[in-house]
Amino acid sequence: MIHLPQPARDASAPHGDKDLGPLPEWDLSDLYTAPDAPEIKRDLDWLEDACARFAQDYEGKLANLSADEMLDCVKRNERISAVAGRIMSFAGLRYYQQTTDAGRAKFLSDCQEKITNYTTPLVFFTLELNRLDDSHLDALLAQNAELGRYTRVFERIRAMKPYQLSDELEKFLHDLGVVGDAWERLFDETIAGLEFVVDGETLGIEGTLNFLTDPDRDKREAAAHELARVLGDNRHIFARVHNTQTKEKEVMDRWRGMPSAQTGRHLSNDVEPEVVEALRNAVVAAYPKLSHRYYELKRKWLGLDKMQVWDRNAPLPIEEPKTVDWTTARSMVMDAYSGFDPRMAELAEPFFDKGWIDAGVKPGKAPGAFAHPTVTDVHPYVMLNYLGKPRDVMTLAHELGHGVHQVLAADQGEMLSATPLTLAETASVFGEMLTFRKLLEGAATQGERKTLLAGKVEDMINTVVRQIAFYDFECKLHEARRGGELTPDDINDLWMSVQAESLGPAFEFMDGYETFWAYIPHFVHSPFYVYAYAFGDGLVNALYAVYRESPDGFEEKYFEMLKAGGSKHHSELLAPFGLDASDPKFWDKGLSMISSMIDELEAMED
Repeated sequence: MIHLPQPARDASAPHGDKDLGPLPEWDLSDLYTAPDAPEIKRDLDWLEDACARFAQDYEGKLANLSADEMLDCVKRNERISAVAGRIMSFAGLRYYQQTTDAGRAKFLSDCQEKITNYTTPLVFFTLELNRLDDSHLDALLAQNAELGRYTRVFERIRAMKPYQLSDELEKFLHDLGVVGDAWERLFDETIAGLEFVVDGETLGIEGTLNFLTDPDRDKREAAAHELARVLGDNRHIFARVHNTQTKEKEVMDRWRGMPSAQTGRHLSNDVEPEVVEALRNAVVAAYPKLSHRYYELKRKWLGLDKMQVWDRNAPLPIEEPKTVDWTTARSMVMDAYSGFDPRMAELAEPFFDKGWIDAGVKPGKAPGAFAHPTVTDVHPYVMLNYLGKPRDVMTLAHELGHGVHQVLAADQGEMLSATPLTLAETASVFGEMLTFRKLLEGAATQGERKTLLAGKVEDMINTVVRQIAFYDFECKLHEARRGGELTPDDINDLWMSVQAESLGPAFEFMDGYETFWAYIPHFVHSPFYVYAYAFGDGLVNALYAVYRESPDGFEEKYFEMLKAGGSKHHSELLAPFGLDASDPKFWDKGLSMISSMIDELEAMED
């Protein structure tokens, strides 16, 4: 999944593990060689001057620009974005590699504040652009083909037109952005600094969550209770972060006149609210035939009267516990990529060989995984917390898919390369699907096939059902906050209100599970981001069905879709495949693939 900048490499030797082999670390020198590199000061000085000159040259004058002059204006704005993005990518990547390091945190904060100050005078650009008459802008775009390339950028900017405030207020809110960022950093640093003791071992959040997939049920239970204890002890900090951020969002949304808390996310995703609602409704309606049905099967496989939360991601009894070393994981993913199209493997190769992946679990490192595109004249970086689990191989396939997508889209340039979140998950989920299908083809026994199918169903349920449940939780959270301050218990109750519905009657919920909302970073960093996962999974399932049914020419159409980046609307990108996300039946097509896998698992029981 695509996040803001994150971690770096200060050591020259790769981090290793006796079971996993040498794990790669980032080499950030393609951005900058060090935080005190003279190039950083050079670029900050350039940025300060460029922003001031841009405002001097164009503020109050956009309406009088010719098509050629507007193109020059757009390109100057794009160059400013590229330089600022390069600095923030470096600062952010260093920070996320060791979030508990005060020096890295200060460097990130200082860069953010300077860039915010320098770019505040640029706020006029989108405001004035939105004041142009449609006919005038259309005429400019028609007069210059190169300017016309930016049509989708202008359309997305102008989608905010009804919610635009005065120039002075917009500049004030831009300046205030660093305050919201500070709350995100408080969350990150708190999470990274938490310590959990499981089976006599002191762990961070990643290592503790990893225990929830351990074959030993006692260890899983111990990890779940320890998570509940530590999150419970810190619930007031996490509740304060959520209260503050949801209130800040409510104030901004109210001033802008946005009809719902989700509107801003839908606009930035370039997707219609009714499309998201159709997705949400289709998934919720499918809970009984997806998660409820699968977890009932798993309950029987595990020999339990009731599943507990620590059984949700437990390995199957027939599953051979295994650790996949890094070299094997690389081969598995690269074989799957090259099997689809050799160009996929060629694009992925440099990530492994040139220091574009940071894989190891280290103290203070941010949890989770992401691919960050940095800027279009450098390359993406992938972060993992690789522990050698089979699911970690799928995470590698997922994040590498993002990286390939970002490389392909980079030719669109800084303003057109970024793909809306709903389509940004396409290449990543497709990469997972390719890897899964490759492994399934090679299954030597019925038991191995069953294990692979069950693992894939679980991943899809986590991607579709769990993320839509998260989305419903966020909708309830933001709505409830509009009525006043929420206590930790209030938030707990909202969390639990979606859990039983989504997971089904096979589950019981232990005391303490009600606090597990506290560690989910997306709620803090990207409100309502989570539905993009379900969108991406459903879209890829439909795409893969097209690939299986009509493989001729599919690869070319697929590559063209990825190369488009954010230059086209989802309806244009899906049309060559005969797909339409605005059709409610589209989502049923994707969900039916998950259901058919559960059908096969049930048939194996007969």
